[in-house]
Amino acid sequence: MAITSAGAGRVMITGGAGFVGRAVVSAFAGRGHPITVVDRRAHPDPAVRSVVGELTDPQVITDAIADAGGAELAGVVHLAAITSVLRSVQHPVATYQANVAVTQELLEACRQAGVDRFIMASTNAVVGDIGHAIMDEAASLRPLTPYGATKAAAEMLLHGYRGAYGMATSALRFTNIYGPGMQHKDSFVPRMMRAALSGAGVQIYGDGLQRRDFVHLDDAVAGVLAAWDRRFTGAAIIGSGCSVTVLELVELVRKVTGCPLPAEHVAPKPGEMPAVIVSINRAREQLGYQPAVALIDGLATVWQDARCWRGDA
Repeated sequence: MAITSAGAGRVMITGGAGFVGRAVVSAFAGRGHPITVVDRRAHPDPAVRSVVGELTDPQVITDAIADAGGAELAGVVHLAAITSVLRSVQHPVATYQANVAVTQELLEACRQAGVDRFIMASTNAVVGDIGHAIMDEAASLRPLTPYGATKAAAEMLLHGYRGAYGMATSALRFTNIYGPGMQHKDSFVPRMMRAALSGAGVQIYGDGLQRRDFVHLDDAVAGVLAAWDRRFTGAAIIGSGCSVTVLELVELVRKVTGCPLPAEHVAPKPGEMPAVIVSINRAREQLGYQPAVALIDGLATVWQDARCWRGDA
């Protein structure tokens, strides 16, 4: 798809100082869009306008929506959320405020400002446990946790604003995003990389036969750009379309790192889904999305980055 920066409008990116957010900011900035980042901390690039604060504060949203240097706001990419399942179970009210109430306030602020393009990071947890069946966007919404429930509720808000006000609202259901720059995250890929760096082992919950879909950061960003360019409305799964077991993932990391990475099996986590196997046909057909990074190649990019965590490269 040909991309031009002529007349590129301002893009507001919530959570733009985070792992995924920084990559999304870089992609839009590279296409000539002025950027406003809303996050709890400032974006490291001084050329990016940062609004620092909590999105639960209405003034923060007002400040972010406000015109900056004559750049009209073209749309919002909403990445900020409470994404920890455990935290959502422990703090369901705070999760509702962060994931549902904030989405409502952002949508309403956009409506009042005449901004009609809104992309939200969602999750396949809105569907819940369907075993080893292939998950697509037609699956019923039956979330099992406050995290999944709040994202399902937020998706319904997007539907409502699309139907009532004609806004182009997209819910992109990302699978497990991995890639360079995730050293501060506690997900399984960076945990394995840290273990490889230190010569330690990793814990595997249960038998390790759980299946997961991992999508590289570059492909996740490509999905956001495609939804933006096509003014996509509705839900679309953004993943690799190729799931692996936890045991297979550990073997791939051993190959990439050249480290033995001893594994210890521990008790499974309560409520963990046995599989996340997704179809990305809708994203392919309606967004022109095609994941380009194979898992072993993507893990190599994380390992190369991880070696810099301790100054090896």
